[in-house]
Amino acid sequence: MANSFATQLTAALLVACLATAVRADDETPQPSPSPSAQAPSGQNPSGQKGRAGRGETGSGASAAANASTAEQHRLPPDSTTKQSVALPGRTLAFSATAGSIRVFDDKGEPLADIAYTSYQLDGAEKASRPVTFLFNGGPGSASAWLQFGNVGPWRLPFDGAVSSASPELQPNADTWLDFTDLVFIDPVGTGYSRFVTTSEDARKRFFTVDGDANSVALVIRRWLEKYDRLTSPKYVTGESYGGIRGPKVVRNLQMQQGVGVRGLILISPVLDFRDYTGSSILQYVASLPTMTAVARQARGPVTREDLADVESYARGDFLLDLVKGQADTEATTRLADKVASLTGIDPAVSRRLAGRFDIGEFRREFDRKNGKVTGRYDASVEGFDPYPDSSSFRFNDPSGDPLMAPLTSAAVDLTTRRLNWRPDGSYHLLSESVNKGWEFGHGISPPESVTQLRQMLALDPKLKLLIGHGLFDLATPYFASKIILDQLPAFAGPSRTRLAVYPGGHMFYSRDGSRQAFRKEVEALVK
Repeated sequence: MANSFATQLTAALLVACLATAVRADDETPQPSPSPSAQAPSGQNPSGQKGRAGRGETGSGASAAANASTAEQHRLPPDSTTKQSVALPGRTLAFSATAGSIRVFDDKGEPLADIAYTSYQLDGAEKASRPVTFLFNGGPGSASAWLQFGNVGPWRLPFDGAVSSASPELQPNADTWLDFTDLVFIDPVGTGYSRFVTTSEDARKRFFTVDGDANSVALVIRRWLEKYDRLTSPKYVTGESYGGIRGPKVVRNLQMQQGVGVRGLILISPVLDFRDYTGSSILQYVASLPTMTAVARQARGPVTREDLADVESYARGDFLLDLVKGQADTEATTRLADKVASLTGIDPAVSRRLAGRFDIGEFRREFDRKNGKVTGRYDASVEGFDPYPDSSSFRFNDPSGDPLMAPLTSAAVDLTTRRLNWRPDGSYHLLSESVNKGWEFGHGISPPESVTQLRQMLALDPKLKLLIGHGLFDLATPYFASKIILDQLPAFAGPSRTRLAVYPGGHMFYSRDGSRQAFRKEVEALVK
């Protein structure tokens, strides 16, 4: 698993270069914002090796070709329209803008157009009006899940959706626009965001953990400058892989962009991939309460309070028996039988697996007798296993896949018809090419953002953190975040950090009660 020192050094230099090389502008390149944004003297432009790629500036013809390529791929000019939504007890009038911000390298050559959709309430005082920047995860996911499932002025019903469901958006009574302006960002390669360079080295810069976060932070700063909002109270919201991206974005804003943030809101986040890889026994500790919640909800409604006994067992006797390992047959049998009783899994299967269920095994075994599998995003949702007799896992996610078609259609329809912004090319709700091309880093340390969480909370004693999770989410179990939060120093205690857990899955906001309860939490944080 360990790499050579040379390999680690090369990877570190690549990330370090990326952190300083990209910048953004709306029309034309401008000087880099600070000395820290300059590539070190004598070094190739970030992501370049030798003299190949976009860093080569010796040829006028090459520069002209680059400019031509950039213009061919340029997104259309921003479109701002006046909109209003009639909601219970009030009508919200606002300006909606669909557009993009161009990102350049340190030599002023264009790299990408990153799309955003913003909603700014009419008549509000800019200096005091909060603004919240939102993105999803993936990597490779557009921000439509948060925009149309939870936060934006229009909403697509998620609960019980099927692929053939109508993509017609409805006014969202639970929009956050009442108390904060909203800016939804689609990282490059998602939504309509795109590269405007053919340089593979330059393109790869964005598909790294730190390169991605740095580019999003830069776009946030440029949006603030463009709309004269640098003095507004600022918040950042990320979902899923946004738990890795979000803390890194906030830290970059603090240290590199000169932008302070009041609060970070994370929805169903992953904060540390080390807990989900290899032989880490914490993966079983983190997922056991969720698996138990799935079993109990089959008999009736479940809240987190109903899982207090399981949480206590998971971090107590369960963990102790896991540590003893399978060499201790008595501990293994005791653990396997207890897990079977909590999850409803066949005790014989639990003993065969030593009580150590990975996510895929639980999803298939939970209701295998009926040929069904649970969702990964929401394990309380079941669907048919297309290959129930197969010895291998050959099923998708009945809780997430049905949303792909209606959500994509809704996003395209709103952008092109109502917001009057019509890019050419396709809209990518979930980009497989981004996900497959993502570079999570080399070496012995999988990506984590707990480091940045600690740093940003230590730097600014007024900054607050709110994390929301769904009880039935097997993709990012809530108990993993609970374990991490419990390890934070006293300065990041309950007065500044809060974990809220609701019935539902990864997109717990698909349930009306959970969405409304979380909105109240966010409003209290922002106000």
